[in-house]
Amino acid sequence: MTRAIRTVGLTKRYDATAVVDRLDLDIATGEVFGLLGPNGAGKTTTILMLLGLTEPSSGSMEILGLDPLRHPLDVKRRVGYLPDAVGFYDDLTGRQNLRFTARLNRIDDMDGRIEALLEEVGLESAADQPAGEYSRGMKQRLGLADALVKDPSILILDEPTTAIDPEGVAEILDLIRRLAVEEQVTVLLSSHLLNQVQAVCDRVAIFVAGSVVAQGAPHDLAAEQVGHVRVEFRFADDVDRARARLDQIEVVEDVTLGSVPNSLIATLDVGTLPGTVNDLVAGGAQIVGVRRVDDDLDAIYRRYFEKREEVTA
Repeated sequence: MTRAIRTVGLTKRYDATAVVDRLDLDIATGEVFGLLGPNGAGKTTTILMLLGLTEPSSGSMEILGLDPLRHPLDVKRRVGYLPDAVGFYDDLTGRQNLRFTARLNRIDDMDGRIEALLEEVGLESAADQPAGEYSRGMKQRLGLADALVKDPSILILDEPTTAIDPEGVAEILDLIRRLAVEEQVTVLLSSHLLNQVQAVCDRVAIFVAGSVVAQGAPHDLAAEQVGHVRVEFRFADDVDRARARLDQIEVVEDVTLGSVPNSLIATLDVGTLPGTVNDLVAGGAQIVGVRRVDDDLDAIYRRYFEKREEVTA
């Protein structure tokens, strides 16, 4: 394996609070790796440390074998970065903003590369429109093109699909996958959107309160979990009374509204399924449907998040 990014015990503290706590990452060349977690989990701080924009409190990191703090310019030449809040010169057109970036990076044949990038991100028709008139989604697209201008070996994307319509999201995710497969670009993707991470990432690290609580391919994370199922029950009682009944059952891990009137969906460990279902049916509940959830990244994340909350409570 050719390594693109490596961190060992990477930690960032503000006073007594660890925003990122002993992070170990080992990301291969051409891999799409997801940092998954809610806002405030430590994802953006991790990215800023990897870019050499903030200094870690302890631990070490390497980008393409280089320490970002000792060799910041070498790292920045080889890494493209799309921040969560991307900014451009509003009075310049999208094309002019990309030309400015290209000149800063001393790119040859800049016009040919810029035209290709504008087409890739779907902005060719708006290329000569001032960036100040762009929507948030258009600025995200321009930001992705800007990150790709210098033909980077590593692409770091912080919430790259914010404010982009569903069709545009599919196009951006497809572009990310093509860059990894066809050009061996390593992509580090930060997101709180579970379905998008699952759709494009080879591996993910689940962040909760500054710590990585799980790391691996989504299907491997699912395999590590005890099997769970979601059972939808219809009750004769009203929903509030039925929910209170389910909440009293210790082995029921989660309760959500069902798809039909007076129904609720209970998440259960498969080991407790027969006894729990028998008791509820004997009490008058009807089974509407049953579904496994082990391959659902949402369920995996929620389980880890709830475990972490229980430990820190």
